[in-house]
Amino acid sequence: MPKPKGSWVRVRELTKEQKAEIGAVCERFIAERLKPRFLRRIRPTQFNYPVDILGRWRGRRYSFITRYRSGSPDNLGEEFESAFTRLDHLEGHLAELRFDVFWHRHTGQWYRLYSGVTLDEALLLIEDDELLHPPI
Repeated sequence: MPKPKGSWVRVRELTKEQKAEIGAVCERFIAERLKPRFLRRIRPTQFNYPVDILGRWRGRRYSFITRYRSGSPDNLGEEFESAFTRLDHLEGHLAELRFDVFWHRHTGQWYRLYSGVTLDEALLLIEDDELLHPPI
């Protein structure tokens, strides 16, 4: 049932310090888990090929991103990024930090796979669920 207009809802926004701490945990996860597993070495091809895995905040969302480089003679060396998994901070949880875990579909739309998980649970899901792996 929708909330009546003008009603108040308490939310817990992330502070800069919390974002920095979560970002550091995610960067460590990328460096220690994702890169060794999915990007052991860069293999240039005549098509687009992955050169890096990184993470970035955008508002209350933290995205896991693959950076690609083009091997095509038309645009040789140009790079672009594509997000493959996203964590959305749930501001309605006041007791502890919770996230929704989203998968980036080939259609360009985001699809929520898991809801209300802790950061540690989210990172385990990214490591175990094939849909959340980088498309390499």
